[in-house]
Amino acid sequence: MNNLPSYHAAVTVTDDVVAALSQLISRYPEDKVFLVSESNTTQFCLPVLQDVIGWEKVKKTEVPAGEENKKLSSVEKIWLFLSQNGADRKSLVINVGGGMLTDLGSFAASTYKRGMDFVNVPTTLLSQVDASVGGKTGFNFNGFKNEIGVINQPKDVIIDTRFLKTIDRRNFVSGFAEMVKHGLIRSADHLKEVRNYDLDLLNYEALAGLIARSVAIKDYFVDKDPTEKNIRKALNFGHTIGHAFESYAMTSGKPILHGYAVAYGMMAELYLSHKMAGLSSRDLKELSYWLMTIYGKFDITEEDYDALLSLMSHDKKNEGKRINFTLLPKIGKVAIDQDCSRDLIIESLDFYRNLSL
Repeated sequence: MNNLPSYHAAVTVTDDVVAALSQLISRYPEDKVFLVSESNTTQFCLPVLQDVIGWEKVKKTEVPAGEENKKLSSVEKIWLFLSQNGADRKSLVINVGGGMLTDLGSFAASTYKRGMDFVNVPTTLLSQVDASVGGKTGFNFNGFKNEIGVINQPKDVIIDTRFLKTIDRRNFVSGFAEMVKHGLIRSADHLKEVRNYDLDLLNYEALAGLIARSVAIKDYFVDKDPTEKNIRKALNFGHTIGHAFESYAMTSGKPILHGYAVAYGMMAELYLSHKMAGLSSRDLKELSYWLMTIYGKFDITEEDYDALLSLMSHDKKNEGKRINFTLLPKIGKVAIDQDCSRDLIIESLDFYRNLSL
């Protein structure tokens, strides 16, 4: 068991999630523990937790799987479940699932009766290294990703790599993109470790160490800037363009996984980093081509640019009419609040669109 120092939340990387969750549940009255999962998690992950002490008395509900269900009606379902089962401000909500579920369940718990304790048990690589830690909660609204939400830290985050054996390669690789990002913005050594990890022959023991180091990088920025007024914006590298790709794909009926969208966004924002912040041409080419070998590309044409730019302009990280970017002067260093012109953003989309192996 590896207990990580963390801002507010206690983050535990363990190979015994049953013992960790049993200990946590014991702190609350037996009729005041509630669990939220999504349909895939219920089928593939909850069986792992059957031996948790007091499990049979935990009240459980689920929401449908899929990013398209990250919406207000799903939050309302959780609120109704809590209300009908006597939840109060001394209760505990346990969110078991991927990033979509932990965002939803965390928001529901943060707002029900003005806030109650919640714990995240992330079951995908993306949620383990990113979504379940850092305190961002919320749901998609009006075609925009994570448009409504609050920042509120969980009481605990329990990470066990055994859950990763239940997800397919695409979802695993999706989460891997955030680990790549963490190396790019903070640690060349971590990036080297991530690049050397064999995605075709998964070593879960080695992966646990990589996850712990990746979470520690995210927490470094959260600890310094919990409400994202300054340096925490470093974590947005790849996300300004990536979120535009993700939202555009969702509205066009061809959804892409979050990590893939971030990878595509990083390819374009590496170009911006080269032009605006001084990233070397060697790093630009080497990293963008490496990302493309893993993630391929989301096909776009010049006709898509206006829609993508409109989505970028609506990004909640912007100030006024500026489109804000986090860029890389070099690997492990960041420049936040970079205002890129429309023409330069179009150049970056051209660079991305024309990449080929």
